[in-house]
Amino acid sequence: MTDQQRIKHLTQTAMVTALIIVLGFFPGIPVGFIPVPIILQNMGIFLAAELLGRKYGTVAVALFLALAALGLPILSGGRGGAAVFAGPTGGYLFAWLLSPLLIGTLLERTHAKAAHNWWRELIIVWLAGIVFIDVVGAVWLAVQSHMGLLAALLSNLAFIPGDLIKATLAVVIARRVRAVVDFGIPA
Repeated sequence: MTDQQRIKHLTQTAMVTALIIVLGFFPGIPVGFIPVPIILQNMGIFLAAELLGRKYGTVAVALFLALAALGLPILSGGRGGAAVFAGPTGGYLFAWLLSPLLIGTLLERTHAKAAHNWWRELIIVWLAGIVFIDVVGAVWLAVQSHMGLLAALLSNLAFIPGDLIKATLAVVIARRVRAVVDFGIPA
């Protein structure tokens, strides 16, 4: 890889990290029955995987989470700091870190980014993004909030309609962006 390609990948990674931060400016919608709000920021996680692939997508999310852990108020609702990772949303944040790796790997192995595989790409983002994040988040929520695992999993059903819309938008946006911008990064 040339220096010019490294700079290009680094710049694109920084831009996607900035996009994730910007999506956090939209306030979360409290659900009421669990201490986890509905947010737009997880769409940025899907976009990181879609646009940057498994390696650079994970780097973008890791950079974002590191900045949040250092105390920058970049999480939805202006939250930040290491304490957020020990709170009820900690499992979701941990799953965010692994999600681009999982999505990117599945996209690469199934060749889902091809023009005729739109549905395959969408299903991968739904499963490796939404289901994975919600299950890991629910497990942590159950442990941290002393609620039953089944109750935590069922409470995540409130997120599914919005997450399906966000994941679908992420796939549509990523396909449009990839048609215009050469990311030069494998899935």
